[in-house]
Amino acid sequence: MINLILHINDVSYFIEIKGQGKPLVFLHGFTGDTSTWTKITDKLSSTHQCISIDLPGHGRTSSPEDFGRYGMERVTDDLHAILTSLHVESATLIGYSMGGRTALHFALMHQDKVETLILESASPGLKSEEERVERKRKDHALADRIEREGIQAFVDYWEEIPLFATQKKLQQAEREEIRKQRLNQSAVGLSNSLRGMGTGAQDSLWNRLAELKIPVHLLVGELDPKFLDIAEEMKKRNPAFQIVTFSNTGHAIHVEEPRKFGTIIEDLLSTT
Repeated sequence: MINLILHINDVSYFIEIKGQGKPLVFLHGFTGDTSTWTKITDKLSSTHQCISIDLPGHGRTSSPEDFGRYGMERVTDDLHAILTSLHVESATLIGYSMGGRTALHFALMHQDKVETLILESASPGLKSEEERVERKRKDHALADRIEREGIQAFVDYWEEIPLFATQKKLQQAEREEIRKQRLNQSAVGLSNSLRGMGTGAQDSLWNRLAELKIPVHLLVGELDPKFLDIAEEMKKRNPAFQIVTFSNTGHAIHVEEPRKFGTIIEDLLSTT
């Protein structure tokens, strides 16, 4: 395993690389980092080069004070520069939630660099300006709360939101490990990530889904009805998209069912 710090456009990015072969790029969700992919990359690195990246404000990557620096277009430019620095001509992108939204932006801006796009519990954003304004208001309010109350109070709150209710079934040791990882985040990083990369801050990509001509797989848990609906509507916009549903699983599939998730990824890569 190789750990790197790459200085890209005034942001220091932490990158973890495992294995050799065709490259797979992993982008984590909000409050995550490269470590959240460990069980998956340990499995896949026997046949692929697994490149995990801490997104701005998370893990060991910088947390800029200007939340505009977290904008999707700027982060997408950073990712392109990272792949260029690593001499990666094209890769499969695997993104979860916020990382999935980032991967989708990247694929639309640099389709020639993406072999396959695998989106786990991800969306193309919100359709209407009214929805985006309201979501932005909520994201900014939560960001203010994180800065005011601190990381521990935020993690206490975040663990209890309905989106992660299915993680209650995990072993206590696993839940404690997830909590420890979240507590290691910084208040300014998470706050500015919400303000700059939150769902309310990004442009809607719904009308651009038909532009994608590469293989796209939408991975969703059957206990995550909101994102099941989103995946089905995404497929209506581009019938070539493939939906993979995981039974008895919620939003964070790779956390709740890492072995199954890794096997499905292997299967998808073998057919594309």
